[in-house]
Amino acid sequence: MLQLHMNFTNSPIQKVIFRNKEIYIKRDDLLHKDFSGNKARKFYYFLNNDFKNIKKLISYGSAQANSLYTMSVLAKLRGWEFDFYVKHISNFLKDNPAGNYKASLENGANIIEKEVEDLHSYISENLLSKEILYIQEGGRVKEASYGIEILSNEIKSWAKQNNIKQLKVMLPSGTGTTALFLQKYLPFEVLTCPCVGKEEYLKKQFFSLEENEKFHPTILKLSKNYHFGKLYKEFYEIYLELKKQTNIEFELLYDPLGFISLVNSDYFFSQTPVLYIHQGGILGNKTMIERYKRKLNFNN
Repeated sequence: MLQLHMNFTNSPIQKVIFRNKEIYIKRDDLLHKDFSGNKARKFYYFLNNDFKNIKKLISYGSAQANSLYTMSVLAKLRGWEFDFYVKHISNFLKDNPAGNYKASLENGANIIEKEVEDLHSYISENLLSKEILYIQEGGRVKEASYGIEILSNEIKSWAKQNNIKQLKVMLPSGTGTTALFLQKYLPFEVLTCPCVGKEEYLKKQFFSLEENEKFHPTILKLSKNYHFGKLYKEFYEIYLELKKQTNIEFELLYDPLGFISLVNSDYFFSQTPVLYIHQGGILGNKTMIERYKRKLNFNN
């Protein structure tokens, strides 16, 4: 089991060549094998602060969500019960547990199917008490700023040490929480793209956390609409290309669209250095790769 005193910050930054362009990668996948990536940054506040009265953590989302696994680790570390509500678990996954779902069950998570239209409303109206910590889907909470400010300080220190005055920081967004708080804390322009919903959805998420638009990241335009969690040939192709050219494994839900958006933008070709923040979440790749091989006949 992990120990609370362990360090979950200061991930290395690695320079790689991708499509003949130098790009820096913030290796948040290397924070810790059990508590890494975007979600670890967002939940670091809950790992590093005192919650004397809390006995249970509750959240909701997808049965294969990266947040499910990270919160199962968080709850295990803190000695809390953990209830995670989902609208549906496929029979295939129930019969063949794998990836984030399997690892979360092994960490003691109670993954509960609840067929209601709005899980947030259901939890808010029926389940909360003083002994329960409730974290909204994907970590869309103000407390996320705690870990993201630490991330921004790491980036600023690295830029200063390397005498980098101009920098574009790129990461894909689900709720947009990480990108928003990064823009608030960084002197550099933060770029992002919507992976869940469209641009309008992402803007709405930004405004829910910060009304001042000067702290909103730049949203890169997408060449087509993508549905979150759906399989796309170009996602798997760029995943394989990245792995071959950089020798780094990226996750398959967010990072492919992040890189597709970046390489199709003018920012990728400008003289300003680009720092891409790895989203972690590689544990989920096992089931995603199996899906790609099963449904799109990829055999790499």
